[in-house]
Amino acid sequence: MGNLLLFSLIISLAVAVILVPFSKIDGKDAGLQRLAALLMTMLVVIIIVVFYYLSNLDRNFSSLWFFAILVTATGAFFSFGKEQIVKAFLFVASLILGCYFILAPLFNAEEKYQLSQMNEKVEIEVFDEDVTPASVPPQFARNKMRKAFGQVPNTSYYELGSLQIQKVNGAYVYVAPVEFSGLFKWWKGNMTPGYFRLSATDSSANPTFIEAEMMYTPSSYFQKNIYRHIRNQYPQRIFKGSAQLEIDENGNPYYIRTYGEFISARNGFEPSGIVSVNPKTGETLSYTLEEAPAFIDGAVSPEAVSLKNSYYGKYVNGFWNSLFGKSGVRLPSDEGTEANVSPIFAGNGDMYYFTDFTSPKEGVDSMLGYSITNARTGEATFYTGNQQKSYMDSAGALQIIEKKFIEKQWQGKMPILYNFYGEASWLTPVLDLNGFLQNYFIISAANPEISVYADTPNQALKKYKTALQRGGTSVDGTSKAEEKQLAGTVLRVYKENNEDQTIVSFLLNNRQNYMISSQTEPLAIYLREGDEVQLTYLETGEAFLPVKELVIVGLE
Repeated sequence: MGNLLLFSLIISLAVAVILVPFSKIDGKDAGLQRLAALLMTMLVVIIIVVFYYLSNLDRNFSSLWFFAILVTATGAFFSFGKEQIVKAFLFVASLILGCYFILAPLFNAEEKYQLSQMNEKVEIEVFDEDVTPASVPPQFARNKMRKAFGQVPNTSYYELGSLQIQKVNGAYVYVAPVEFSGLFKWWKGNMTPGYFRLSATDSSANPTFIEAEMMYTPSSYFQKNIYRHIRNQYPQRIFKGSAQLEIDENGNPYYIRTYGEFISARNGFEPSGIVSVNPKTGETLSYTLEEAPAFIDGAVSPEAVSLKNSYYGKYVNGFWNSLFGKSGVRLPSDEGTEANVSPIFAGNGDMYYFTDFTSPKEGVDSMLGYSITNARTGEATFYTGNQQKSYMDSAGALQIIEKKFIEKQWQGKMPILYNFYGEASWLTPVLDLNGFLQNYFIISAANPEISVYADTPNQALKKYKTALQRGGTSVDGTSKAEEKQLAGTVLRVYKENNEDQTIVSFLLNNRQNYMISSQTEPLAIYLREGDEVQLTYLETGEAFLPVKELVIVGLE
């Protein structure tokens, strides 16, 4: 608060000098002049303090550019002679500065694009089907936490705060703080009692309330408000995004917020670090992104990533092209769960933000690529997808799901693109009107007619593999599936006709089942009991292992 008063006093003295006319005043009016200057200073101090306290704006002098235009214009109007010339010059200078700030987006588009550059690749790695993806949708998780709110002491004082996904002790979980439900509840309660935790991979899990008192929170008031507390500690820092709750390996909560720099003229944003606050004691620490503690998964805020995605997609050929012509423009989708991006976890446990890009042309649901951004470092990779295929975007996938369950009025939420068995595929949880999870839907991005749904992601994956083979798509396995060769004798054969292909399932003398499509190996339709075969397959650990190559001895 002291910093705010000092900042306001400095600004007020400057304003008083500009507003109070010093020319054409007789000596007998000097007292009135000093009184006017004093009153003007006090009034401006009050205005500045109230404005910055309520807005929580950064306390840099550049934030006063609009105020400077008004003050210098007023000062020039009421002054005379040489004093008026000086103050008119200040007005012109402040007006030029204001125009620079306003017009900055016209000139820094190229700089924004260069700062948002991403590494480009074709496809993400094949997903390991032995791993359960963090696929519980946040709407469903929030719904379950609300129903478990009876675990919270003095329930009427509180409400559920913002949901965050993170990795705690190797498990992917949702956490949500308990927040005050109003000013008077904060006045009586003073501290919130803790937070909820729920598995992000197991839809049957129940929320657990963790006791952890927090005084500095987003729903607290005055100096205990987390945003105002951070601003008081770092008055000149530029922040982007909401304060997020992060839990360390011992279950202790911390609020973090991403800070950075303007790209130019108080416009744009480039993240450079985080501020961490112990919500019980108010202890505040600052880290660069490289120094962030290991337990923090989302050092770069979703809002900062979403902004970077928009720079990369819009300004590829400059600002004016983003409005007219739109050559090469790719628009980030708005289907993400947090600020138009969706948090996902890689096989190594690192958190990333996913976003797909689509065409700016109306009525087109073709995907033009997708980005994966590391949530700790901000480093991003843009995947173009197979250029020989046309991929459906997330909006198109959601439309197909909606049409599939149109009678039940179920809807897909949180679509994420995975590489399942070498096929770009949308995995989407499906919720009913009450927000309850009904199933998981997988649909091929390149071949939307291939789709399955099941009660769990892993069950859907198994059905999807069969659907891909029935649809004539090659199955390349998973990132950890080992390719093996084997020779054996066929004990049993089962053939299933499916339009223009045949799915051949067979049992070898090693008591293991295998499966291959006639489109993968046309001669497989001649397979019969007693045949000697040589095959190449993928060790996926499933009941029916996918075969990539099959040789029937005597028919080669």
